[in-house]
Amino acid sequence: MVHLQCLPPSVEPRVSDHMPQIIDMIKQIVDNGYAYRVEGDVFFAVEKFPHYGQLSGRKVEDNRAGERVAVDSRKRNPADFALWKSAKEGEPFWESPWGPGRPGWHIECSAMSAAYLGYTFDIHGGGMDLVFPHHENEIAQSCAACKQSNVGYWIHNGFVTIDSEKMSKSLGNFFTIRQVIDLYHPLALRLFLMGTHYRSPINYSDVLLESASERLFYIYQTLHDCEDILSQHDKGLQEFILPEISNVINKFHNDFFASMSDDLHTPVVLAALSDPLKTINDLLHTRKGKKQAKRIESVAALEKTIRNILNVMGLMPTSYCEALQQLRVMALKRAKLTEGEILQKIEERTEARKKKEYEKSDAIRKDLAVLGIALMDSPNGTSWRPAIPLALQEQQVASS
Repeated sequence: MVHLQCLPPSVEPRVSDHMPQIIDMIKQIVDNGYAYRVEGDVFFAVEKFPHYGQLSGRKVEDNRAGERVAVDSRKRNPADFALWKSAKEGEPFWESPWGPGRPGWHIECSAMSAAYLGYTFDIHGGGMDLVFPHHENEIAQSCAACKQSNVGYWIHNGFVTIDSEKMSKSLGNFFTIRQVIDLYHPLALRLFLMGTHYRSPINYSDVLLESASERLFYIYQTLHDCEDILSQHDKGLQEFILPEISNVINKFHNDFFASMSDDLHTPVVLAALSDPLKTINDLLHTRKGKKQAKRIESVAALEKTIRNILNVMGLMPTSYCEALQQLRVMALKRAKLTEGEILQKIEERTEARKKKEYEKSDAIRKDLAVLGIALMDSPNGTSWRPAIPLALQEQQVASS
């Protein structure tokens, strides 16, 4: 998670370390009349909580018990759930007022959340599959323990699919983050994940991750070019920039704040990057842009704006130059080539072009493109950069 630039949690509590808090919360729920004891078990009485179903929109009478596991006939209502389970042979157990046993699945989260955040806090997260019954039960038992209990926002993420098929170990299409970042830059994976709204299902495929990697290279290359030109000028540039540049910056800012305020709509933010990046490249590389008044000031203002947003999004590298090199190294690894081999191909292509052997020249370019290596010609010679492998591009077109 460090490689993905995810902030570390302040605490990572263990259930086994919080048994007193869990038992105390169950006591509160029982004392408030929301739970009942059957032999050594304690069940939450769903019918005692009239708001049950408020998160998922499900009604108690619509829930059909017994479809996945046998219904416990000792329950007053099939929808009632366990707060405490009596000890079974071979299982770990703790002593409690109801006898030896262990906590139910749902009560653990409520008790530990209350211990560290209080009964009222801002955000609670989890996968879509936890909305019911887990989070629904959390709300019920937390409110039963404390009437003031409240979560401001429930954040539920969509599932990951692989080439539009659900990811699972049983299907053999399961992999870990470590496996992905062995071939792709961690921030390319982060960019890819942010390209889909967190509540929506996200479809993982090689072509989409290659696209994110190519996009990241473009972003960092543009900002690296900014650094190069800005390093040649005084640090104390005037703040004044032309109205058209101010408009680009203001629109980007407005899109960012509106999108992030709209349930963290990160795909819109990433799309909004296009205009300021294009404006920078126009100023740096086009004939018209190079003649633009306040050109350097504009480049500085645009670079600063993008850098600030990338920082917020967790996409800012330690160094543009270092990140670009890492992206190249990983592209070489995926292509199973060395940089020396690419440079040799570039040299062969240059010689072919000098001899007007254009068919050979085009073949060299295409062979590299198939492997995800794009050749870029300029007055200063030919360079290379990572790109979506041609085979994957063709595959994407065929399937669309």
